[in-house]
Amino acid sequence: MADTELEFFESLPRTRGAAIAVLRDARGRVLLVKPTYKPGWGLPGGVIEMGESPLAACRRECAEELGFVPKLTGLVCVDWRPSSTAPDHRPCTVFVFSGVLAPGQFEAVRLPADELSDAVMAEPGDVADRLPAAAGRRVALCLESDRVLYLEDGYEVTWGR
Repeated sequence: MADTELEFFESLPRTRGAAIAVLRDARGRVLLVKPTYKPGWGLPGGVIEMGESPLAACRRECAEELGFVPKLTGLVCVDWRPSSTAPDHRPCTVFVFSGVLAPGQFEAVRLPADELSDAVMAEPGDVADRLPAAAGRRVALCLESDRVLYLEDGYEVTWGR
């Protein structure tokens, strides 16, 4: 790659990506995890590493955080978080995958003590209240929808404007 071409690509804006899983059991409850590095609850998942696909990141993060890779069933949402609401002030594209926990899988969860302190199966109606605002909106919409969603900061986009 020529120096000017490299300079051009280096000058482009940077954004980051995350991949998370909405994992439900046979009763419809949702798996939540409690991070040690920030307050509140979240979903299994994390940052997409350089050269990694969103799906591969979701699988890797689940393996790291839960001790196994759950059965993922599809992409349910893409949510763009603007820099104004991100904790590190960098925009982030969040890919949300749905998944199913087999009987006994919740009991098999093995949390990394340096990253997560607890895990619970929450009733769908309680999930949004346990998560940060944008994540709560995002997950509530994902649980209600039967199609793939595009959101911005946890809000559904109104098409045709």
